[in-house]
Amino acid sequence: MDDHIRFDHQTLELHLLDQRFLPEQESDFVCRTAQDVISALQTMVVRGAPAIGVTAAWGCVLALRDAQGPDWAARLELGMERIAAARPTAVNLRWGVDRMRNKWRSFGGANIDQSALLTAFIHEAQTMQDEDVSICRALGRHGATCINDGDCVLTHCNAGALATAGYGTALGVIRAAAESGKKISVIADETRPFLQGARLTAWELARDGIPVTVACDNACALLMSRGLVQRVVVGADRIAANGDTANKIGTYGVALLARHFHIPFYVAAPLSTIDLATPDGAGIPIEQRPDREVTHVGETRLCPKNVPVFNYAFDVTPAEYICGIITEKGVLYPPYGLSIWAALNDLSTGRSAGIGGAGPESGGSDAAPGRS
Repeated sequence: MDDHIRFDHQTLELHLLDQRFLPEQESDFVCRTAQDVISALQTMVVRGAPAIGVTAAWGCVLALRDAQGPDWAARLELGMERIAAARPTAVNLRWGVDRMRNKWRSFGGANIDQSALLTAFIHEAQTMQDEDVSICRALGRHGATCINDGDCVLTHCNAGALATAGYGTALGVIRAAAESGKKISVIADETRPFLQGARLTAWELARDGIPVTVACDNACALLMSRGLVQRVVVGADRIAANGDTANKIGTYGVALLARHFHIPFYVAAPLSTIDLATPDGAGIPIEQRPDREVTHVGETRLCPKNVPVFNYAFDVTPAEYICGIITEKGVLYPPYGLSIWAALNDLSTGRSAGIGGAGPESGGSDAAPGRS
C-alpha cells in the first residue's frame, strides 16, 4: 500500500489517509496550507517517522504556495520552521524540512523565482516519497534474513506502510519474509492509548493475508513465557548515535521482557532516523500528548475528572537490549557507535549484514541481546 500520501498536482493539495478513523472508515484529510499539514501531524492523521518526513516535505511545498508578497522568502522560512517544530521526537520531521531547505539553497535561496522553486520543491518531495518506498523494500529484504520459517513475530505500535511512504519498516521485514516463502505469523500489541497496533497493524496485515493476532499490551510477558514469540521487530522514531532508540511508549518494556526470555529484539528503521547530533537516548525529547487520549475512548470518560495522567508518547530502549538495527544498508550490530558510523559513511565491511560483533555469524540472531 503506497497511496495513503497523495499530492494532487492540479489543485496543489495533499491528500492523507486519515489514520484516526481506521479500520472502520477510510477517508482523506485534505491539506491545502502548511497549517493543515501541521494539524495533520499533531492530531495523528499521519504518524510514523518516515511518513512524517515525507509529509513534512509536501508541507514545505504548501508553505511555499502560502508565502506571498515581496517578503515571501522570510514567510517561507517561517512556515518551514513551524512544520519542523510540529512534533518533537521523530527526527525525520526536521530531516524532511532540512532536505527541502537545502534544495532551496542550492537554487540560490531568495534569488530564485517562486514558480521555478515550486516546480523544484514538488520534484524533490516526490523523489523523497519514491525513495522511501525503495528504502523500505531494501530494508525488508535485509531484515527477512533475521526471521526464521515458522517464527511468530511480535511487534509494537505500527511500523507498516501507513508509517512510511509504503511497504513499511518493521512490517516491511515481515512482508519480505512472507514474500520469500517463510511461514510466519504476527502478534500485534494493541499499543495503548492510541491503539496503533490493534487498529493499524492488524488492518494492514489482514489485508495482506499475513496471520495476525492482537494482544493486550500487558499480555506480553505471558505470551513470551509460553513460547509464543520467537522474534520481536519494532520501528523507531529516533535512533541516537550510540544505538539507543526511541519508539512508541511500551517498547522499552517489550525489550526488557525479550531480554529476560532470550528472544531476539530488532529495530527496523531507515538511516534517516539516526540522529548523530544526539549522542545517546538521554538527549531524545519525549513528547507528551493530550490527556484526553488516556482519559477517554471516543466520548466515554474512563478516568475520574481532575485526576492527572501520564501520556508520554515514546520511551527509549537502551542499545544494549537491541540485537540488531535493520536498515536499507544491512543489519547493524553492536558496537552500534561503530556500525552506525560505517553505514552512514557508506563503508564496506565485507559483511552483508553490517558490522559489529553480535551478528548471525556469532549467534546474535538467535541469542538474547547483551548475552553470550
